[in-house]
Amino acid sequence: MAMKGSQIRVLVVDDSAFMRKAITLMLESDPNIKVIGTARNGVEGIEKVEELNPDLVTMDIEMPQMDGLTALRKIMNVHPVPVMMVSSLTSDGAKATLDALELGAVDFIPKQLSYVSLDIVKIKETLIQKIWAIHSRRRTLMANYSLRRKPGLRPASKSAAAPARPLSGSYSRKNVDIVAIGTSTGGPPALQQVIPNLPKDMPVGVVVVQHMPPNFTKSLAQRLDGISALHVKEAEHGEPVTAGMAYISPGDRHLTVRKWGSKTEIVLSDTPADALHIPSVDVMMDSVADIYKGRSLGVIMTGMGSDGVKGLSKIKSLGGKIIAQNENSCVVYGMPRAAVEAGITDKIVSVESIAREIMTFF
Repeated sequence: MAMKGSQIRVLVVDDSAFMRKAITLMLESDPNIKVIGTARNGVEGIEKVEELNPDLVTMDIEMPQMDGLTALRKIMNVHPVPVMMVSSLTSDGAKATLDALELGAVDFIPKQLSYVSLDIVKIKETLIQKIWAIHSRRRTLMANYSLRRKPGLRPASKSAAAPARPLSGSYSRKNVDIVAIGTSTGGPPALQQVIPNLPKDMPVGVVVVQHMPPNFTKSLAQRLDGISALHVKEAEHGEPVTAGMAYISPGDRHLTVRKWGSKTEIVLSDTPADALHIPSVDVMMDSVADIYKGRSLGVIMTGMGSDGVKGLSKIKSLGGKIIAQNENSCVVYGMPRAAVEAGITDKIVSVESIAREIMTFF
């Protein structure tokens, strides 16, 4: 966190005057956040970053003269700074947002967060919490970004002979019958360092909850499928959990599992409706614990808050195993921290080591 009395200095880049004003009003409702400047397009945004040296930038994706992705690429090459993208909830917006996260953006704000709604208080609080969480890890995030830019740290494509860090050998079910992964802020790039490094002959199914809007989870699944050895898809209600498959929960549904005869199948639902997040990591992990008992492996990765710790605690109490991402490799060390502080983790490893750690159970 910033020291008491100091301010987080934010630059807002958006071609809409309404959006610039809306974001500014929400951010400055916190007396320790100051919007030090605004820009109407990517060209102005780059100039203002150089001139003002902000602590954080919010960047619209669709802008005239220079779009947000082009501006982001230039900023991260010349003057790296934490950038939060402002994106539409369309399929095109989802694809562009995932591109931005690969280019170095640390998170995104759905455009609906900047409009007046009945839930504006919660929306504003979430945005401000994200700003503080990202700012508190600014130096670590930029150091990790510099490391990722080094050659040789790219995931392999589906056509490649092996994943980026080859995990070869003959795998079979030994101690685990399912892998359940939960993540939030910083999750898409983190998942791209885990899922593509799991082998094609993964002997169990993988279920994933990533806090994202619906179109975003579908685009994320498609992107991961294109760079992974195993098959990745957005989960569908009633389909069986199959070895060698990874299922990502849709952004507007909880994912749970249930026994159906000799098979285990996926259940998508709106309940519990009062969960803090939909989809919820806790809801998924709790269900996995019920069905798979001590043969569950829970993985908790970068994210704000504590979603997942209750479900993971149940997995652990029934004899399952827990892997947590370590602090240094997280964008936000909230969800893993909650698991570590609860004393339920078996392994705490960097995001680059999670896939290999998972495969030690087979």
